[in-house]
Amino acid sequence: MSKFIEITISTTHEASELLSDVLWNYTDLGVVINDIEDVIELSKDGRAWDYADESVFKADKTVLIKAYFPIESASQTISELERELQSFKQNAFLDFGTLETVKREIDGDLWREQWKEHFKPIPIGKIVIVPEWIKYKAKDNEIPVYLDSNMAFGTGEHETTSMCVAFLDKYVKSDDTVLDVGCGSGILGISASKLGAKKVIMTDIDECAVVATEHNMKLNGVTNGTVMLKNLLDDNTVKGDVIACNIMADVLIAFAPYISNNLNDNGIIILSGILVERLTAVKDAYLKAGFNFVEESIKGEWSAVVFKKGEQA
Repeated sequence: MSKFIEITISTTHEASELLSDVLWNYTDLGVVINDIEDVIELSKDGRAWDYADESVFKADKTVLIKAYFPIESASQTISELERELQSFKQNAFLDFGTLETVKREIDGDLWREQWKEHFKPIPIGKIVIVPEWIKYKAKDNEIPVYLDSNMAFGTGEHETTSMCVAFLDKYVKSDDTVLDVGCGSGILGISASKLGAKKVIMTDIDECAVVATEHNMKLNGVTNGTVMLKNLLDDNTVKGDVIACNIMADVLIAFAPYISNNLNDNGIIILSGILVERLTAVKDAYLKAGFNFVEESIKGEWSAVVFKKGEQA
């Protein structure tokens, strides 16, 4: 039986998404976020569960992020990771919490079962994100999107993804071409397809993301999607009516002067992955680039914003 090293890092809700992205740079075996804030957020829509004990909502707010490594290479990999974590402590641009790490050895089969236990169906408006190993019976008007969460990238748990999906639900029309920039798991493009988009084009500069997206497209029977290994901004022949970008604020700001080339007139752009304190900077960059502000959404420490190209929204 294969053995693995599980590392658990103590952090904060604010830093959890960034740290999970960092961990995916060191492993492709799995990253899990245990965050009571996600439980609290899901409880607000009334569909997440029938009953939750009140003690759940009074639990410690420390976020635990777990990642898994082959035992053969774990020592060197984890040493490199710990050096990066130490750098975060020294350059504390976010509240990272203690960044305390705990390591343990586990058997492969145990790891796989424990890892799967963390993933449950996640309702986001009409869309329900469903781990592919769960047999889910959709309720009236629900649209299931199946993801193989054994693979890297977004699963729909985080506020940045859920806000993007909610905006896609609101703005995607049946004759739209939707671009998912930095597609990761393909969750946004696949959701757009299932919401009725005529065509979806998903791009990423990470080959693992392209593989994950192609796999998840097959799981969902998406036949109107194309996945490209490229920086979208390098090809202004690829155009859409809606562009969705769930990327960190600095990258979104860098996109602002150029991304109009990939958006049709009167098109919509949905931006997420933005810490609340960076929202003004992102909005200023897109207003300066000639986009018209439509609306914004804030959940916890994170925000998303919608702009329109062309006529006033």
